[in-house]
Amino acid sequence: MTDALIVTEAAADKVRQLVEEEGNDRLMLRVFVTGGGCAGFQYGFTFDDEIADDDTVVEQAGTRFLVDSLSVQYLAGSTVNYTEGLDGSRFTIENPAAETTCGCGSSFSV
Repeated sequence: MTDALIVTEAAADKVRQLVEEEGNDRLMLRVFVTGGGCAGFQYGFTFDDEIADDDTVVEQAGTRFLVDSLSVQYLAGSTVNYTEGLDGSRFTIENPAAETTCGCGSSFSV
């Protein structure tokens, strides 16, 4: 599934920087969805060095992003970005399937 996740250059650059800092070139950013948050579902990010059998792997600019089989249905067509601003630095997701999002942008409903 090629549209499982769209990754911006800023997100790929940040992941590459963090992987280099850790000194483990097997690390990949896992993007996932869990129940909870103020709008129903919540986005999550973690580093992983193993690909599960049911993971979708998205490669961008020499970095790899993982999405598990349950999360891919909620993230299909979403864009992962990395932003730096007055409210801090963070990975963000722009999800076209989200009907509502919370003010902080870390949870959504479909």
